[in-house]
Amino acid sequence: GANPASRKKVRFVHEMAWQQHFVSNMFIRPESPEELDGFEPDFTIINCCSQVEEEWERHGLNSDTAVVFNIEEKKAVIFGTWYGGENKKGVFSLMNYWLPMSDPPQFPMHCSANVGKEGDVALFFGLSGTGKTTLSADPHRALIGDDEHGWDEDGVYNFEGGCYAKTINLQESTEPDIYHAIKTDALLENVKIQDDATPDFFDVSKTENGRVSYPIFHIPNYHEKQMAGHPENIIFLSCDAFGVLPPVAKLSSGQAMYHFLSGYTAKVAGTERGITEPVATFSTCFGAAFMTLHPTRYADLLQHKLDKYGSHAYLVNSGWSGGPYGEGDRMSIKTTRSCIDAILNGSIQEAEFQKDPIFGFDVPVALDGVDPAVLDIRGTWADGAKYDAQAKKLADMYVDNFQQYEGKGSIDYTQFGPTI
Repeated sequence: GANPASRKKVRFVHEMAWQQHFVSNMFIRPESPEELDGFEPDFTIINCCSQVEEEWERHGLNSDTAVVFNIEEKKAVIFGTWYGGENKKGVFSLMNYWLPMSDPPQFPMHCSANVGKEGDVALFFGLSGTGKTTLSADPHRALIGDDEHGWDEDGVYNFEGGCYAKTINLQESTEPDIYHAIKTDALLENVKIQDDATPDFFDVSKTENGRVSYPIFHIPNYHEKQMAGHPENIIFLSCDAFGVLPPVAKLSSGQAMYHFLSGYTAKVAGTERGITEPVATFSTCFGAAFMTLHPTRYADLLQHKLDKYGSHAYLVNSGWSGGPYGEGDRMSIKTTRSCIDAILNGSIQEAEFQKDPIFGFDVPVALDGVDPAVLDIRGTWADGAKYDAQAKKLADMYVDNFQQYEGKGSIDYTQFGPTI
């Protein structure tokens, strides 16, 4: 972590040289050789990717791939997966365990973050494929980090020293910062290399989960301190496969907690084995796989931060309009960026809003750069009755999923969910 007060020293032992280069890209590097004098790691991770757990069934595992942690021994072993991301997500899971138990408690977050010229910080929560990396790489704002952060009494800080971006359909015209970050020391993973030694980001014959890792200083306008103040805006990114959610909605504090605990999005092709098209899912805190404590522990921390610092919260849908996946159209990056711009420049605060009759959040009637017809998400459907049925279906899913949190934590947030 960029904050010295909570920083952890990690030693990696790798079977493959490229994976050692991966962690050099992704984690904070020592500023001088002297920092390594007498180095004693707080945790050691051994990545033996070619080895599998042959007795996985006897151990109650789901496959012969295993990532095993022993907190007391301060060691972890990675078996059976060559995916570079397992190295960084393992450490993230540890931070999610350690930080809430610090004094005072710190809030670990699965989000990207950037900061404006006036010091205004924005957080982008979301699962893989929802746009965390793409939307936080903004030429008009400085990037703090693209995936994992902490929020303490001083503000927000990056856990990492690099970025791990998806490369599927990567083009200079749509994602220039990421495109130009692919240079010496960047590491391509799961990307087809053509006969002329150039990458083909459109060839997904092996997998759609193409990736590139690069040190954060490959982004020209990165925030060198990797720490900034308390966030003014918090954005929950959802990839709505049902085509029900509007492109942007303003959330009350209670609604923010409800959507944070719900973590609704779609599993996007290429992020998990067997997923070839978006599938609706709920991933609490927008990162259930990495949350090592009960989700309400993190929700209570976020509620405390919202109450103390008055951050604004929004839900942004980068999924579908005009119908569900297979019938409607994916929101354009231009539409999503225009919604984000309105949040960050504050113009959304001056907009006229309409309350959604089912979900209860406030939807702007008009925003600069956004087609008003798209803001009226029901109106994008050819058949309004079909939209109503789909909206009720999604609302039912929210309610059913949230039953697990009723009566848990310091506040019951059920009251801030959809009205069926």
